[in-house]
Amino acid sequence: MSAPDPIVRAVEAVLFAATEPMTADAIRTHLEGVEVRAALATLQADYAGRGIELVRRGERWHFQTAPDMAHLLRRTHEEPRKLSRAGIETLAIIAYHEPTTRAEIEAIRGVGISKGTLDVLMEAGWIRPAGRREVPGRPLLYATTPEFLAHFGLASRRDLPGIDDLRAAGLLDPVDLAFERLDSEAEVEVSDEDD
Repeated sequence: MSAPDPIVRAVEAVLFAATEPMTADAIRTHLEGVEVRAALATLQADYAGRGIELVRRGERWHFQTAPDMAHLLRRTHEEPRKLSRAGIETLAIIAYHEPTTRAEIEAIRGVGISKGTLDVLMEAGWIRPAGRREVPGRPLLYATTPEFLAHFGLASRRDLPGIDDLRAAGLLDPVDLAFERLDSEAEVEVSDEDD
């Protein structure tokens, strides 16, 4: 058995000690400019199929529990916190339209949102303030975070499902039915006016 590559060992040590996912450049700063991409690929292959995996999300790397082993770490008495329908809708709007303002979210949803909804999403670490829109009143902009991507298993926002994917999964059926109902009601009103 040959001795492990010292660069691979060093990259493994840096990632293991990191409290946040790291880019290859950030890892390289700890290792005096050594090229780390080959070492990352080697580590990813070495950890594949084990209880811990080396995962790349966007440009950042980190170790995580293998998804099929996660059930071993869950606490049975811990009750998962449910996200309200308003929270789910708000998160989806931010993910698909970021950066976006509260007023834009309300315009898309057709109803106002409470500050509590945004607070819950920020506490979960899924959204963050992303500056201010340069219009009168300078409203706060909201965007998703790397934690949002990691929680939902996405490498980037490009991995969000498209309209066709959502429709194929049946997730837009209630929306489509609502639009069909509105169209038929509009047709009835037009025919009533003709009489």
